[in-house]
Amino acid sequence: MFNSENLTLRWTRMMDRAHARRAALARPATAFVSQPEPRTIGSFARGRQLSAGNFVFAGILVQQPDTSIWDLPEPDPSFTEELHGFVWLDDLAAAGDMPARQRAQDWLSGWIERFGNGKGPGWTPELTGRRLIRWINHALFVMLGRNDADVTGPFYRSLAQQTIFLGRRWRASRPGLARFEALTGLIYAGLSLEGMEAHVDPAVRALAKECDSQIGVEGGLPTRNPEDLLEVFTLLNWAAVALAESDRAPSREHWRAIERIAPTLRTLRHSDGGLARFHGGGRGLEGRLDNALASSGIKTRQPDGLSMGYARLSAGRTSVIIDAAPPPAGRASANAHASTLAFELTSGRRPLIVNCGSGASFGRDWRRAGRATPSHSTLVLAGRSSARLGTGSMSKEWLTMAPLNVPVEMSQAPDGLRFEGAHDGYVETHGLTHARKIEMTFDGRGIAGEDMLIAIDDDHRRQFDKAMGARAQQGIPFEIRFHLHPDIDAAVDLGGTAVSMALKSGEMWIFRVGGQLNLSLDASVYLEKTRLKPRATKQIVLSGVAMEYATRTRWSLAKAQDTPISIRDVKQDALEPVADD
Repeated sequence: MFNSENLTLRWTRMMDRAHARRAALARPATAFVSQPEPRTIGSFARGRQLSAGNFVFAGILVQQPDTSIWDLPEPDPSFTEELHGFVWLDDLAAAGDMPARQRAQDWLSGWIERFGNGKGPGWTPELTGRRLIRWINHALFVMLGRNDADVTGPFYRSLAQQTIFLGRRWRASRPGLARFEALTGLIYAGLSLEGMEAHVDPAVRALAKECDSQIGVEGGLPTRNPEDLLEVFTLLNWAAVALAESDRAPSREHWRAIERIAPTLRTLRHSDGGLARFHGGGRGLEGRLDNALASSGIKTRQPDGLSMGYARLSAGRTSVIIDAAPPPAGRASANAHASTLAFELTSGRRPLIVNCGSGASFGRDWRRAGRATPSHSTLVLAGRSSARLGTGSMSKEWLTMAPLNVPVEMSQAPDGLRFEGAHDGYVETHGLTHARKIEMTFDGRGIAGEDMLIAIDDDHRRQFDKAMGARAQQGIPFEIRFHLHPDIDAAVDLGGTAVSMALKSGEMWIFRVGGQLNLSLDASVYLEKTRLKPRATKQIVLSGVAMEYATRTRWSLAKAQDTPISIRDVKQDALEPVADD
């Protein structure tokens, strides 16, 4: 069957290869005219692992201590992308010792020798932009003690060749994060390299247009992925500082995008400093969010606690972040989740209620499972997700039949803050609207929740009656799920009517439910892309049956009375192991 999307992809790859080889024929004599301060943040532990020959990319571990990084088996396209993007250079620079420097020098020279002629999978606009930023940032680290022209010449020449390629091909990058990476890399290279100055002004103008088209009025991205937004924000900061250091001003659109994004990221930041994990995004690289916000100098917050379709309740040491908008649509939904009205809760620096996560680094099946509603802390009706994955050849990864009407209201409760929202993701199939209310006390020690299933009007009631008939009037089953972070020690308590949860900080939280629902503590998984496999954890599940036009469930989360108001949580988490047990 004719597939225009595959044809476009093949054409794009062919043009990338053609322009890469043309760029490789250039022989510009160049050097640094200026060099930005290194701002990328790496992991000391991962740098030491790389030096020891333990390679972890895209959640896959390859242990080959005496092997060049370019001789590794490449089991997955994401693994290959991470190799050629050179983000691992941040980790080696963070380690900073002689073995790490030697690996960085050898592997960078190896890339030039094998792929610098325009061959290989690394010649795409986004990977080239990502790679240029790292090579320029860490030039002193990789070139220290290597004054031989046989080494420095190929390095400078490859930088210039990649810049020429990027100047010709940045338009072929995907709108969004990929294009921001390409344009930031082009600005970095144009400002830093002799003879490449002509690329700066066109890249600055293109970046301004991208800021206008991709960054919404409320400072969000069409994908609604918080981690993508952080990466874009970081790139815009880097580009702005690099321009300022070269006595150039960022465009007005560029700076306004930074001003819009900063308050949004503050709304999406939990009390532990990590991002809410929604729509394919993780918590963010350790330190990246705080560093980016500090670098921007923007200190404002969203006054109503709503940003990029998320609502935030925060008091004391507790934060709750709720997916309070329809999921992304069309191409923007390629990594989106069916997570409407799901929430996460963090107490101090300890996550308590979470979503399972992306799962993309563990293969297609885990990725699909992570996108489904049961993998989120929300209500699931009749075992169905509130949005479905498409079935057509061009849109099989897009969300379809997703909620369209998601009314939300933020207000003050008598003793705290209140969120109220609803979605129509189950109206077409069962005639029921899911409504959720969450209230937080002013001290952050108590959460009161209510989930309702309502047939609002006559049409909805007829659809509900039809669904009931299909089930022989036995009711529509539903579950309300609360996924727990794997560090939580949980146990069913009070004769099966409550769950006690102990945090590593020493805090104790109690979950209770009212009514006749069945409460159970079931198995779950926590999907972290930095891990080699999913982590086992637990989930609280409330099971019931909707028999009428309105079904109401009340539940609560509260700190135990003997939990101190303030806990000095100084216990350090263990370093990430090379391999899971």
